[in-house]
Amino acid sequence: MNIPLASLQVIGVRYVGDRPAAGDERALDAYVAAGVYDAAGASLTVAEPRFPEAERTDDKEMNLGLINGQIADAVAAARWEDRALLMTGGNCTHITGILGGLQDAHGPDLRVGLVWFDAHGDFNTPNTTITGSLGGMPVAVCAGLAFPRWREGSHIVAPLPTDRIVMVDVRNLDPAEEQLVRAVGIPVTSPADGFPGDPLGLAINALAERCDALYLHIDADILDERYTPDHSTKEPNGPDMAQVLAAVEQVMATGKVIAFAVVSVYAGGPHREIDVASGLELIRGGLASWRRHGVPELLRKN
Repeated sequence: MNIPLASLQVIGVRYVGDRPAAGDERALDAYVAAGVYDAAGASLTVAEPRFPEAERTDDKEMNLGLINGQIADAVAAARWEDRALLMTGGNCTHITGILGGLQDAHGPDLRVGLVWFDAHGDFNTPNTTITGSLGGMPVAVCAGLAFPRWREGSHIVAPLPTDRIVMVDVRNLDPAEEQLVRAVGIPVTSPADGFPGDPLGLAINALAERCDALYLHIDADILDERYTPDHSTKEPNGPDMAQVLAAVEQVMATGKVIAFAVVSVYAGGPHREIDVASGLELIRGGLASWRRHGVPELLRKN
């Protein structure tokens, strides 16, 4: 059963991984100035979790667990007040805090599905990665395939089963990463499909049927690079804005989305206006669609 989107918690993340972002690099100030969150048509609360600097270590994995633990706390507090969740700012390393906070509020048995809009799978492990970048691993961390201290610090008690993941676009996968995605059976679809009964719609509807709630995560680099010229991992040959928003509509139409994120929007580079405009359009379009279709009614943990 879905209910109207009446109350929204915005979780603004002013960090790149575990390090503070410079200035308005994550576009949070630009979003507030533009009033973009009003597109939800809901009562609004904004929180900005902070890294506990007194606990910082030299261990990147531990630090990612610490910042995501703070995000998880904000998520759980919002869910105890029945607020839907929108994460902005930050980057893909912060997805673990969203999933951990949902487990804090609803218990590890909550069947959450992850819909992953990104030019990259972020499904590498230390055994598959070419670069060693932790930014290419957060979905694998959620699934319990790498870095348990990062996952546990994020409050994820039960790793995310891989049959609760759908990837959209991921047009640039490392070879061993692609083998792993295929081996565990994660569907990879395209936002350009857009016809009745298309592979994207079929995959999303099947996921929604076996889940209590969905988390829709968008890295801005899913868009063709002309929309994200300052993105550090921009990719050519991607979908346009209309295609991505049409795909967002398909996900929101399930009525199962409880958490939505738009991350990795760069507001500190020479093409700031283009990148921020893309972030604003993704958020505004996603919120408008969410408002039309509502959110699932979930029981909280006792």
